[in-house]
Amino acid sequence: MTDAYNSTHSNGNLTSGVDSRGSDPLEKDFSNGHNANALNRIRTTGSLSISPELFEKIYLSPQNKVAGDLRKTFGNPTPLALIGFLLCLTPLSCTLMGWRGAGGVGAANIGSYYSFGGILMLLGSLGEWIIGNTFPFVVFGSFGAFWLTFGMTLTPYFNAKTAYTVAGGATADDPVGFDATFGFFQVWMGVLCFIYMICALRTNVVFVLIFTFLVPAFGLLAATYWHLAKGNTVTAGNCQIAAGACTFVVCVCGWWIFTAIMLASLDFPLSLPVGDLSTVVKGASERKKARDLVQNESEYGLGA
Repeated sequence: MTDAYNSTHSNGNLTSGVDSRGSDPLEKDFSNGHNANALNRIRTTGSLSISPELFEKIYLSPQNKVAGDLRKTFGNPTPLALIGFLLCLTPLSCTLMGWRGAGGVGAANIGSYYSFGGILMLLGSLGEWIIGNTFPFVVFGSFGAFWLTFGMTLTPYFNAKTAYTVAGGATADDPVGFDATFGFFQVWMGVLCFIYMICALRTNVVFVLIFTFLVPAFGLLAATYWHLAKGNTVTAGNCQIAAGACTFVVCVCGWWIFTAIMLASLDFPLSLPVGDLSTVVKGASERKKARDLVQNESEYGLGA
């Protein structure tokens, strides 16, 4: 017992000799081939890094440096926000196009605008903020607020549309006030999506296409409301159908990228391409490093 204690105290049974199984120890002594392989496996696992293309596919954001290992601690919030967006917009797209007699600007799906569009997208936005992904954090947060706004506008309790009534206390809706006013909200959502489209050029092709089709979709929705305000119901209906077609393309792209992220998150043997752009459109810091390298080579003759 005393010999065992002294050996352990001096780490003798961890650095030399044989263990109770008659083989070389596994700790500290990596001189033999078996233990060297074990050490290499440990090093490989600890230093494993994700490629910029895979990072961008999973998080919809170029790889950036953040403090800590929060991405290893928390789950990826991106697909949660995406599914919230898709389960609101996909049915709404079908409604805007009037499939199977659908109508009412999707008022039957008010619950999904609050739960999926509002709650899930805001939770996803919060998750992106925690792990340091600014761009998807802002995108998901703004669209979460959009779906809450849309749901509240359709909810009678908030009195959004009934506030525009004919003077004298009549209950009929004013054909000008509400529609003409709500159209401006669609216009500025389109402007916001245009900015997102430019920023998305640093992510992937599918994400760019999503915002590319959202811009005309919001423009057509604004035209729909403004034509309704003028009483041009036929033109308004055509604009609404066109807006639904644009948003349906957005949904197809969204379902594609959602599937790609879910497959990548599970290390599935099948992967879907999304058209990585993070290495095509170089970041400002990357361009600066390249310029500094060229300048150093010219000054010190390093390239000779």
